[in-house]
Amino acid sequence: MSALDSHQATAPPQPPRDAQQPVSLYRRLLSWLLIPLLALGTLLLVQAFLSAREAADRAYDRLLEASLVTIAEQVKWQDGQLWLDLPPAALEMLATDAQERVFYSLVDADGEQVTGNTRLPDARSEAGTHGTRDEMAGRSGELAFRDIAWQGQALRLGTLDTRLGGWGDDPRHGQRFSIRVAHTREGRDALTQELYRGSLVRLAGMAILALMVVLVGVRMALAPLTRLRRAIRERDPRSLAALQLTLPRELEELKHALNELLSRMRRVRANQERFIGDASHQLRTPLAGLSAHAELALRQQDPSAWHAALEQMQATASHTAHLANQLLSLTRLNNPEVQPPRVPLELSSLVRDTVSRHFLRCDRAGVDLGLEIAPDIDHAAWTPGVDWQLQEALANLIDNACKHGARVVTVTLSREHAIPASGEDAVRESATPGRLRLSVEDDGPGITPERRLLVLRPFHRHARADQHPAAQPMSDASGSQTPEQSGAGLGLAIVDGIARHHDARLSLEASDPVPADGARPGLRVSFHLLPCPPPVTATAPASREASTGPKGDAC
Repeated sequence: MSALDSHQATAPPQPPRDAQQPVSLYRRLLSWLLIPLLALGTLLLVQAFLSAREAADRAYDRLLEASLVTIAEQVKWQDGQLWLDLPPAALEMLATDAQERVFYSLVDADGEQVTGNTRLPDARSEAGTHGTRDEMAGRSGELAFRDIAWQGQALRLGTLDTRLGGWGDDPRHGQRFSIRVAHTREGRDALTQELYRGSLVRLAGMAILALMVVLVGVRMALAPLTRLRRAIRERDPRSLAALQLTLPRELEELKHALNELLSRMRRVRANQERFIGDASHQLRTPLAGLSAHAELALRQQDPSAWHAALEQMQATASHTAHLANQLLSLTRLNNPEVQPPRVPLELSSLVRDTVSRHFLRCDRAGVDLGLEIAPDIDHAAWTPGVDWQLQEALANLIDNACKHGARVVTVTLSREHAIPASGEDAVRESATPGRLRLSVEDDGPGITPERRLLVLRPFHRHARADQHPAAQPMSDASGSQTPEQSGAGLGLAIVDGIARHHDARLSLEASDPVPADGARPGLRVSFHLLPCPPPVTATAPASREASTGPKGDAC
């Protein structure tokens, strides 16, 4: 293999280009912080504009007030009527560089205009209305300002209600009148823009400072996460040691979760290494036996010796193939990513088929293999499962019973109606009423209660020191025990894995808890399976056509 091929073979898979990229935490935090700041900045800009406009109005209203007072001081009584000698400065103070237009009007107590360059409304009345004599009676010396629209122009109007000064009983003294002055808003708008620009510069500086603080703050807040990411990336891929970092409280919880995951991975790797070592040892032994038999056969000249060696080699090869199949089954059961979906199965048909395939072999070995199915569930025992896994579990239990000296093996299928006795005989939680119970019972030497959990581990062999001498385990044609009868300690481990995949309870108990003198306790291994209704489209007891439910189950 070339270097390029090696690189391509080890390169990690690339995600599809059209896959949606996840949003980074940094951008998400910036969004949650900057969006409120942007909304607040908008409100501050609006408030700054309103404040600038209000300040400009106050400044110009004072000029307007000064103009009204100046004009009012020039009003006199002459020739039986009010007379105004308008000073130019009174209007020029309102005419700034913005070239505003200024209008004025002198109105007597009857609301009639005496003089002026236009007729203006009263600032206290609505646009287009004028005050009467009674209304003006109590307004002497009062000021009022209002924005009006006049002849298509926006004006700021000011009104001063006052009276002539004087002494004595002359009726003209105290004559009431109103001075009305209005000007366009060019100057006010220019001053508003100038004040607003000044506020805008200050707000922009504050916004830039706030943005820098947010950016730096978010980066500093995410710095521990960056350190954690760097520590994980820089680790040796083969290392499963715990992470040693000082992190904030929120990330400490994540670190503890990662360390717990690494701890579980260490245990899994240790189990895998032990499994690989045991598997290598189990495979190396029969392969070495094959090599030894072949070498001995090559040294012999007698054809009968060759025939005997070939028989031994054939038995060893069969045992090796059986062991390899068991290892593959155990590997598939321990891989959660390749578990097949469960579909409705009719157990009575499946059990009959499995027992019939093993009957002749057990009969030749002198083992009485029987089957008992409760009449109420015959052809009606439905459960969600995988047919080949349940068949393999039954086959392993029958083979184990035969290998360990059983003379009678009985497969039983029934429905549980009461919870059986539990205690030291039960490996797991015992039966629940309503479940289907699939049991394999034998009259062999059994397993002591303290070892029943151990035999569920891979490569754990149960001692047969108390095997009955009358038991005749299966043997080859020459009458000697075959290599496969020694077993590899995988049968019950496979059964346990299949039970877990089917969410079934597995129990190991003595067939005869109180055996008579000279009798053996035997062993009963039971599956407690969940029942389910038959599929609607089922046309045969073992039909698999049904819709899948949670976890891929069909019922």
